[in-house]
Amino acid sequence: MHRVGVLPFDATEQDIAMLFITSKTRGRWIPPKGRAKKNESHEDVCHREAFEEAGIRGIVLNDFPITVVISRSTEDGTEDIPVTYYPFLVLSQVDAWPEKTERERHWVLIEQAAKIVDRNDFLDLVKQFEALSPWIKTAALEHKSMLQEAPMPAQ
Repeated sequence: MHRVGVLPFDATEQDIAMLFITSKTRGRWIPPKGRAKKNESHEDVCHREAFEEAGIRGIVLNDFPITVVISRSTEDGTEDIPVTYYPFLVLSQVDAWPEKTERERHWVLIEQAAKIVDRNDFLDLVKQFEALSPWIKTAALEHKSMLQEAPMPAQ
């Protein structure tokens, strides 16, 4: 069954940092992902999974989806699952979130991301994100600029 996930990141003019969480079963560094609920859009899944698994809120960059096949362990061996990941510009991170007791978070510069993922399926994902990073960074910086220029709501 197809899953949807996020590639949480933040960007400055100089750098891009990515956020990974630990998997529940083996403690591997992975990006958040999950199944869509009935009538839930990909963007809705991204926001829900990002908050439930990593305690983050942000902006989904819909223009840069990356679909990869991820292997996961089952009682019968392994199962391959297609997952569509979306770059997710992190705007805030909370200290308490639904799966805090089950997961850890770790920020890493994009150049170091390949060193913390231990499987080829996630390595391919990181490499594709890195290949798209010039356009992702431009989009992220434009979003940040628009947020800074937005007028404050009336009190």
